[in-house]
Amino acid sequence: MGEHPSPGPAVAACAEAERIEELEPEAEERLPAAPEDFDPGSTGYISTGKFRSLLESHSSKLDPHKKEVLLALADSHADGQICYQDFANLMSNKRSNSFRQAILQGNRRLSSKALLEEKGLSLSQRLIRHVAYETLPREIDRKWYYDSYTCCPPPWFMITVTLLEVALFLYNGVLLDQFVLQVTHPQYLKNSLVYHPQLRAQAWRYVTYIFMHAGVEHLGLNVVLQLLVGMPLEMVHGATRIGLIYVAGVVAGSLAVSVADMTAPVVGSSGGVYALVSAHLANIVMNWSGMKCQFKLLRMAVALICMSMEFGRAVWLRFHPSAYPPCPHPSFVAHLGGVAVGITLGVVVLRNYEQRLQDQSLWWIFVTMYTIFVLFAVFWNIFAYTLLDLKLPPPP
Repeated sequence: MGEHPSPGPAVAACAEAERIEELEPEAEERLPAAPEDFDPGSTGYISTGKFRSLLESHSSKLDPHKKEVLLALADSHADGQICYQDFANLMSNKRSNSFRQAILQGNRRLSSKALLEEKGLSLSQRLIRHVAYETLPREIDRKWYYDSYTCCPPPWFMITVTLLEVALFLYNGVLLDQFVLQVTHPQYLKNSLVYHPQLRAQAWRYVTYIFMHAGVEHLGLNVVLQLLVGMPLEMVHGATRIGLIYVAGVVAGSLAVSVADMTAPVVGSSGGVYALVSAHLANIVMNWSGMKCQFKLLRMAVALICMSMEFGRAVWLRFHPSAYPPCPHPSFVAHLGGVAVGITLGVVVLRNYEQRLQDQSLWWIFVTMYTIFVLFAVFWNIFAYTLLDLKLPPPP
């Protein structure tokens, strides 16, 4: 937006009073400074009338959607006062807590047409718009995401995990000379990535089992689900949040097996996939009226059918006569662990777009519950197997 003087003491006072996150230096240089005559008392606040004048002077440099958000912000302040830093944060693509609260409390309906009705968009713009309507329930958030998304970085987490899963499956298939129902091969469990109850002290197996799949049918369903659901979610919420849900589902899945199905091994990424899909579906149900994705009921039904098919296959395989007795086939309990993570931690993570997790009380409740479960499962693995005098299958 060109070079301007550094923000004055009004901005600093507002930032301290409202606990707004600091702007990056390069962002500050592009922002218009609040003129002293707008805030002669250096309070950090200006009147909504003067705010509109400031907005008009920079309206040519604003995206239409961003201007609408600013107008909604101005209209939501019934006291006639607005924090200048909220304007500065929006101009630098930062959403402060006070800004979010102002939008949430505003009663103004956006006057312009919905994002979905806009014409003449390029293919990439239509894709971003589609992702916004697939994952976000509020028009204000959809427009914010549409304006601010740059595809940098791309959804690298889901892409990386998927490529690793496919590559290791192909490598293992060549090694075993078997691609369908690989898990029935006598040498399958000898892989150092599989979780096996006799080798539960090797902590990496509680995570690395996701790179081993029962067969091409198992891998195919998981890859399709995590790409169709996981990639759009990562485009909106970022790799950190989606990676957190995925890894938490993976760990919960293997730990759930070690507690509830103690003699069975575990393979496949279903724990992480089910965490993502169940979180997304629960978010749609909780925000049903706001979700504008096309054919949402049909899409939910298809996702549930695919999950049920994959889960049914896992149950059938678990009780099918084993190819390497006395060790049973892999457990299906990891799926249930993933679902539990998705409808608790996952829903909180996806519920409010860009709201800081540490500001949500439910986040801390579910994190505490998850931590207690992990600690319980760790102690269970240390002591329960001995106390129960359980007969485990021999190591592979």
